[in-house]
Amino acid sequence: MPTPFRYVVCDVFTDRPLAGNQLAVFPDGDHVPVQLLQPIAREINFAETVFVHPPVAGGSARVRIFTPSIELPFAGHPVLGTAIVVGASRQLTKVVLETGSGLVPVALERLTPRGGFGRMQQPVPTVAPFPQAADLLAALGRRSSRLPVELYDNGPRHVYVALESEDEVARLQPDFGALRRLGPLTVNCFAGSGRRWKTRMFAPTLGIQEDPASGSPAGPLACHLARHGVIPFGEEIEISQGTEVGRPSVLFARAQGSRDRIQAVEVAGAAVIIGNGEFHLDPPES
Repeated sequence: MPTPFRYVVCDVFTDRPLAGNQLAVFPDGDHVPVQLLQPIAREINFAETVFVHPPVAGGSARVRIFTPSIELPFAGHPVLGTAIVVGASRQLTKVVLETGSGLVPVALERLTPRGGFGRMQQPVPTVAPFPQAADLLAALGRRSSRLPVELYDNGPRHVYVALESEDEVARLQPDFGALRRLGPLTVNCFAGSGRRWKTRMFAPTLGIQEDPASGSPAGPLACHLARHGVIPFGEEIEISQGTEVGRPSVLFARAQGSRDRIQAVEVAGAAVIIGNGEFHLDPPES
């Protein structure tokens, strides 16, 4: 008989259904044969799908995160959404998830059976110049970036291009073939001022043409702005994303430390649980 594998669907970085970034969470991921993890993520075809396993390193649960094409050590909206799903089901106000990039604590607020708000402490990223900056700008159809084009790594690799205005961000039409040739990374184009910023994220090599809400790059964006003196360290920024793909999203991010030493990174947002279901699959042949 086919084995049922239960999953929950939630929308992350939004407080209303059918917006934000879609996420599928398999709460009993340890029951799913390892050979089926990537095919199931490809079948669902959300930006990410999460399989929850029993903890092995002192956390609340261990997670494996898959895009439609690869497994990631860490990703923002899957961690935040999974923490809210786990917290809602177990009535917890704090969830610590074991990821491939280490333990990620998430403090939960306004939690109900339908969702809540979470603040996650992200892995502190490393920073380096991006050696393919000229190729990146050409792929975006731009000649320059207002800030240095730098690469931040907090598990996934993220590169940042600062544009002149939010309208310029909205009008972007990247050459996805050229972006794909840059290798596995997320390309983040942003504009704004003060505490309010607009961003778009492209990651064709990860199987994501354009992401509606990008949690793992949101923290390094706050780092990037603070390191270059655009905002003070410790100030929380509000990031809007997803309008161009019909899924408006809101993220909050804050970096603590200094230009030479980032000490802590926090990303926050809401998530809404909107449904559940089951996959019925025959066990794979051994």
